[in-house]
Amino acid sequence: MMTPDLRCTACRWRCRTMSVDDDDDDDEAAQPTKTKRWDVIFKQLSSLAKKSTASVKDLEEAIIKCNPKYKDQWTFDALSEFVKSVPKTENYFSALFPKIAELALKLPDYVKKTIPLLQSGHPATLTLSQLQIACLLANAFFCTFPHRNATAPNAEYHNYPSINFTRSGNGVKHRTLFGKWSPRKKEKLRAVMHYFKVVTDQNTEPRGMVTFERRCLGAAEMPDWRSWIGGGVLGSGLVQEEILFLLNPELIVSRLFTEKLGDNECLIITVKDLSASSTNKSLFSGSQQFSSYSGFGDSFEWTGPHVDDLKRDDWARLQRQILAIDALHFRHSREQYDMIKVTRELNKAYCGFKAHGSDEPDIATGKWGCGAFNGDAQLKAVIQLMAAAKAKRGLAFFTFDDEKLTRDLEQVYSLLVKEETTVKTLYGLLEDFCAVRQTSGSHVELFDFIRNNVGQPRSQL
Repeated sequence: MMTPDLRCTACRWRCRTMSVDDDDDDDEAAQPTKTKRWDVIFKQLSSLAKKSTASVKDLEEAIIKCNPKYKDQWTFDALSEFVKSVPKTENYFSALFPKIAELALKLPDYVKKTIPLLQSGHPATLTLSQLQIACLLANAFFCTFPHRNATAPNAEYHNYPSINFTRSGNGVKHRTLFGKWSPRKKEKLRAVMHYFKVVTDQNTEPRGMVTFERRCLGAAEMPDWRSWIGGGVLGSGLVQEEILFLLNPELIVSRLFTEKLGDNECLIITVKDLSASSTNKSLFSGSQQFSSYSGFGDSFEWTGPHVDDLKRDDWARLQRQILAIDALHFRHSREQYDMIKVTRELNKAYCGFKAHGSDEPDIATGKWGCGAFNGDAQLKAVIQLMAAAKAKRGLAFFTFDDEKLTRDLEQVYSLLVKEETTVKTLYGLLEDFCAVRQTSGSHVELFDFIRNNVGQPRSQL
């Protein structure tokens, strides 16, 4: 299902006549020629696909010949070091590279219509087959999307995330998966290569469908957190982005067509598994996870393949969806103790948590925006609990072995339930907490503030 009234990307460039160097940046020196970009790509990838094995050098030459203006900017040392570091018994990459090239070449067969953009302010839904996604990601692997290398403010896709696996912009040479080697890159590449190994094997290639839905909260749907007096804030039980994208690489393709999310927008990703269907009815399943892992950040490690074994209902549905909501990035952590920013995060979480049908699954979440974005884990936990309560959804909060956060959150949860605290009351407590943090320079933690003040009249705070 491809919404026809939105602007298009991805395969649009296959039929355009242009300079090989044309990538929508501010370089006026490049002049159009009568060479179709796809002809150049086809020649380079066809040569690679015919090989039984290919080296990183072969791959690098093919990518650079498709993107010659970046010859002196793009590096492939991470990919080269990765291939060298993996033991021979596990090193299947030289045979895999030609298969990825072969998959990328199937773009005209798999993607026959232009792919619409999910643009800001426009609710829309896009469904692609897992094979189409695999083909698009194979092209991203070979960096064949020409208009996605430029990052200047006047570039056509400046408001979209990167999709090519290597790129540069704003003077940064190593904004890439293939360059600037690090131990983290090794584990990332292991997950990515395993995905391509699965999707290029006829015995294991996925046959399902993936739906990407951009949702927007209208003005009338925006909650008034000061007046919402519905039941207790925690009516349900209490029980990461880069890692999730590595375990479920199909999520990466959303970067191709999803414009930067506004404060009132979210992206919902669902998989429809057709492989087990014996009828014409659509079967819904959770997003396919290809890999297992352990650790977080520098301790992240790819631990092998993953096979989903979740139970299905009578319609063979797995109740799993992937929700993308972007948290605010605070340069200094103190910036988040501002009710304008707190309300923004409440609205963003509510947009993602809001149910759009019956029998919606509970929400599994954790330290949203609390890593590199400097979010306060206690504040983000309370914000998500409030949003879930307003949306009337169950919430499972995972602390990732943070024993102190687990203990403190359980205690605060019990207190809020005991006091029958409403969303309105808790919003008032957040207002008072932010005022204290801003005016007194106090470093009191939110959970301590709640323990000391819940149930007290605000005039006594």
